[in-house]
Amino acid sequence: MLYRKLGNTDEKASILGYGCMRLPVLGGVPDKIDEKKAIELLRYAIDHGVNYIDSAYSYHGGMNEVFLGKALKNGYREKVHLATKLSCKRVKTKGDMDRFLDEQLEKLQTDYIDFYLLHAVKKSYWEKLKKLGIIEFLDSALATGKIKYTGFSFHDELDVFKEVVDAYPWSLCQIQFNFLDEEFQAGVEGLKYAAEKGLAVVIMEPLRGGNLASKVPEEARKVWDRAEIKRTPAEWAFRYLWDYPEISIVLSGMSKSEHLKENLEIAEEGHPNSLLAEEKSLIAEVKEIYRARTKVNCTGCRYCMPCPEGVNIPRNLSYLNDILMLDDVENARFQYGVLLSPEEKAGKCVECGECEEVCPQNIKIRKMLKEVKEFMEE
Repeated sequence: MLYRKLGNTDEKASILGYGCMRLPVLGGVPDKIDEKKAIELLRYAIDHGVNYIDSAYSYHGGMNEVFLGKALKNGYREKVHLATKLSCKRVKTKGDMDRFLDEQLEKLQTDYIDFYLLHAVKKSYWEKLKKLGIIEFLDSALATGKIKYTGFSFHDELDVFKEVVDAYPWSLCQIQFNFLDEEFQAGVEGLKYAAEKGLAVVIMEPLRGGNLASKVPEEARKVWDRAEIKRTPAEWAFRYLWDYPEISIVLSGMSKSEHLKENLEIAEEGHPNSLLAEEKSLIAEVKEIYRARTKVNCTGCRYCMPCPEGVNIPRNLSYLNDILMLDDVENARFQYGVLLSPEEKAGKCVECGECEEVCPQNIKIRKMLKEVKEFMEE
């Protein structure tokens, strides 16, 4: 495992971090974590050098931190930098900030959190938190030792990102970034801006919810096949990120043993500035293939869930991308008809708009669901 310094702190972290948003679950129920399997995966990762664990108050229906409190027993807590997040959406008063932090410490069964992030910061959340005294809260939490370092994860435009970076002496920021998202949200400019300010930069959605590894157009596969050094699509995506010296950690939500082992192997080669010019050219070519085919910029983060009407929003949106990226209309329609219950289908949308208010990708979900309905049902 390779390690990089975390910004202006004295800490070092594994270049591969364990993102705990997509742990294996029982029966497809998000808040029923398959604890036996998940503990095996997490501890295997730690035993093989991973030392940055990322959670949040809302992950797995609020059960993720409870799980980690169990999983990090028997000496594993001391081996890792533990990161979790304050739910910006749920905070209504300054007292809520202290209440949530104390609750998270109890769930995690720890006396302190290494990196405490504001979750999914956007302009409206940031303005609310400033009025409620977020700066004073963070200063107090640091002073009492409940947290060691501060940070934020981000989903908004570049100007908002720079404003937040400049507003507080953060230690770390977490952004969505991959070879398709160079100009999306913080983008390359935000990445380099934060690094220049001394922040460690953590990357989420390196595979766009797994799509860059599992949903590979035939055109893109042919491009990868031209490379002198043969790599899997996942390896290309990770190597692209680790090539940036400004990136400290790349998070991966590893729910299967084979994915974990592959990522650990890939991480052994994740040196900065190691890609050749010809390899960068291949990545740029694949990027244009995806951009030409992607209909919906959905990463499957599930922030839009649960839908009040029961619509399975991420699954519905994924079918539009499947058709365009994989040229597989018949299979998409088959899965829509068989795998979704009547309540989960796009036609059940009543256009309340709650999903669009929380979507970090700013997707026009209601419009997209109409397209799904027209294509799949009519």
